[in-house]
Amino acid sequence: MLSMIDPPNGSTNARTFSISELAEEFRVTPRTIRFYEDQGLLAPTRDGLNRIYSHRDRARLTLICRGKRLGFSLAEIKDFLDLYDTDDRQIEQMRYALGRGRERIRSLETQLEDVKQTLHELRALERQILDHLDAAGVEPDKKPKK
Repeated sequence: MLSMIDPPNGSTNARTFSISELAEEFRVTPRTIRFYEDQGLLAPTRDGLNRIYSHRDRARLTLICRGKRLGFSLAEIKDFLDLYDTDDRQIEQMRYALGRGRERIRSLETQLEDVKQTLHELRALERQILDHLDAAGVEPDKKPKK
């Protein structure tokens, strides 16, 4: 989630994007982008009924998609994005990301241990069943006749 939102070197990138361009690029639906707008994560300008997305909106969508992929909630992503506007050096934004990232790592490590334990138990069960079927002279993967 740690990408700069504004163009490099303070340049103003005049390139704009339509909702369909962003949807295609980020492999999300226009409905998803509108939802992010409703949640206050994106703020396109309007030309009549058309939404016009800036470089900043595109960068924010990049961070939203990355945050979602990493397992962060939209509320956490919004908090992260909102901090960008309050601190030119992004110190609090980085501290926030560090804290949430560490929490996510701990959560994933716990899940990984749970998965390893479950796999161990399932393999032991599989071995017991295979031993039982072998002792009964039955092939384990052969379907019984009806």
